[in-house]
Amino acid sequence: MSEYTLYQEIPVSRPETPLLDQVQLPADMRQLEEEQLPQLANELREYLLYSVGQTGGHFGAGLGVVELTVALHYVFNTPDDRLVWDVGHQAYPHKILTGRREQMTTIRQYDGIAAFPKRGESEFDTFGVGHSSTSISAALGMAVAAREQNLKRHVAAIIGDGAMTAGMAFEALSHAAHVDANMLVILNDNEMSISENVGGFATYLAKILSSQAYTRMREGSKKVLSKLPKAWELARKTEEHFKGMVSPSTLFEEMGFHYIGPIDGHDIHSLVTTLNNIKDLSGPQFLHVITKKGKRFAPAEADPIGYHAITKLEKESKPGKISQESKDNAQDAKPAPTPAKKKSRPKYSNVFGQWLCDMAAQDERLIGITPAMREGSDLIQFSKDYPERYFDVAIAEQHAVTLAAGMACDGMKPVVAIYSTFLQRGYDQLIHDVAVQNLDVLFAIDRAGLVGEDGPTHHGTLDLSYLRCVPDMVIMAPSDENETRQMLYTGYQYSGPAAVRYPRGTGPGVEIQQQMAELPIGKAELKQTGQKVMIMAFGSMVAPAQEVAEKLGYGLLNMRFVKPLDQQAIIEAAKEYDLLVTIEENAIAGGAGSGINELLMQNALIKPVLNLGLPDRWVDQGSHQQLLAECGLDAEGIEQSIQDYLAKLGQ
Repeated sequence: MSEYTLYQEIPVSRPETPLLDQVQLPADMRQLEEEQLPQLANELREYLLYSVGQTGGHFGAGLGVVELTVALHYVFNTPDDRLVWDVGHQAYPHKILTGRREQMTTIRQYDGIAAFPKRGESEFDTFGVGHSSTSISAALGMAVAAREQNLKRHVAAIIGDGAMTAGMAFEALSHAAHVDANMLVILNDNEMSISENVGGFATYLAKILSSQAYTRMREGSKKVLSKLPKAWELARKTEEHFKGMVSPSTLFEEMGFHYIGPIDGHDIHSLVTTLNNIKDLSGPQFLHVITKKGKRFAPAEADPIGYHAITKLEKESKPGKISQESKDNAQDAKPAPTPAKKKSRPKYSNVFGQWLCDMAAQDERLIGITPAMREGSDLIQFSKDYPERYFDVAIAEQHAVTLAAGMACDGMKPVVAIYSTFLQRGYDQLIHDVAVQNLDVLFAIDRAGLVGEDGPTHHGTLDLSYLRCVPDMVIMAPSDENETRQMLYTGYQYSGPAAVRYPRGTGPGVEIQQQMAELPIGKAELKQTGQKVMIMAFGSMVAPAQEVAEKLGYGLLNMRFVKPLDQQAIIEAAKEYDLLVTIEENAIAGGAGSGINELLMQNALIKPVLNLGLPDRWVDQGSHQQLLAECGLDAEGIEQSIQDYLAKLGQ
């Protein structure tokens, strides 16, 4: 019988995990014999399957690093030794082993534990993450801090091959070598994008290259041969070519790292041996580990993209099976599926994906660009229909924006499909490379507003604020599916930088008009007139605002444009109504409502204005509706805020 188990189904009841139950913290695990670790890994994997089945969440990456996580906590004296997980998709096993096992059924839920490592949640979470490619920089900072304080502390960054595509990761590698930091970088290569050279000889070589005997021999030879430059250069090249035949070491060796690997990331004994050999080596070390996403869960091994994340199991589904709806929605990782409907409504990302294909058919200049978000932003069909016009630049948001700028310089019409939270990473490029030059680039900004269970690192709560201050930007916020399509067309036709920001998930279910028409730039839509109060709602807030306006007889404007604002409509409303209420699913500070305040002051219109939006704090995870209610942005909260403000005015 194999040491490990291949799972076919997700357990629907808590599995028996007698060895895992003994491990409350990594210190408990370090009391085990190494021979017990495969059993611990089996139980950890089965418990991970069960807990994610209960809550939904990131899935495949965690299954792929079970053995690596066990080995790391077994070899290193955590939390004193620092483990820095990149992104955090793969950190669920880490959370289970660090005192949060029984809390895993609350992950990504309101008042539950966070979807990603979070410093305030556990001392074992050494660095808060959510965006990719930050781990090496953070770990380097910790290594330098330890050196400055004369602490004998080990520091390791665990980064995936996808995250290694970002320039920030290579900037950190270069700096680590420059300062000769005592740190370990572990490349979790789960797509074999760097090397497929895995086998018995490569694993054996890794053990040799990481051994103290080899290191002593290498350093001793260096001291002797360094006095004979030609001999040392010959020895160095011989070693380099020998290692290069069996491992992709050259790149990282040239950057100044001692490269070890690749090794099988699911062979726990090899991992423990290699990590024990590495941990006390001085200088920057690089361990290349090959893993498989979804390892030992057969459906995820067969479909690593579809099982990147899952929704929680439906109660009516067959025991232990993933429903087809869960598979379809894997990229969104919702905590609960929506009830079955007679006709499924498209998500906003689907509206964008269809528009992109339709627009590409009309205009051969259109180019679609995404920073590694083909599935999430729904460029799947576009990538198939127009492969020569589809550019996935990997996790390189800054490059994506400047690439678009270069294309726009020479007559193309680039559309950058990007999440709000990730556009933050390309902000300087948006300003310097696109806006200052007034280039014709359209930003399709997905996941704007509160995204739900992924929490504050993924909420798109700042884009209206950080875009509104950029000169010459046109910023649109659609209230429904059809407006999304028409605004994308409007932004595409506009000559200059434009952005359409839309939320995650589905809209109110408005029929989508296939015929595309430009909306008049900077013009709001009057939804209804009313008494005393005029509500000025932006984007996703139009629907709850309409409930309130219809119930209480208030006026309602669907503002449509954040920049330029509809000055005429705002000024007329200020003259006619006693109170203006602005509502946006964005930070109040510097947001769309602030723009209305500024406009009123510029026109010497002193009028009570109630700005409703997201509070000046980080909003944690929860369902979208729970978070809207917490922030007072559901219909009930909006109504209460208006009534309270009217009371302050004595009305």
